[in-house]
Amino acid sequence: MSVTLYRLEGCPFCEFVVDALSDLGIDFDSVWVEGLHSKRDAVKEVTGQRQVPALVDDSHGVSMSESARITEYLRTTYGDADSPADVEISF
Repeated sequence: MSVTLYRLEGCPFCEFVVDALSDLGIDFDSVWVEGLHSKRDAVKEVTGQRQVPALVDDSHGVSMSESARITEYLRTTYGDADSPADVEISF
């Protein structure tokens, strides 16, 4: 499995994704990007935009950005169906 996270130092949205990766026990590589959007060509090459966080999951052929989408993808793809984050509760 090869998961790469493009991230920016001090970015809280990037840290949400890091927390999800850690919680799920997923090994990943970090690529630290420049603060200026105009300097994030590496991110644009993999996702088509310069927004971080950006995730590339080579084993599933997926690349995406936006922390909420990434964490949902990670939990759906790698999470345990019995974990509290994946259980739907109805009253």
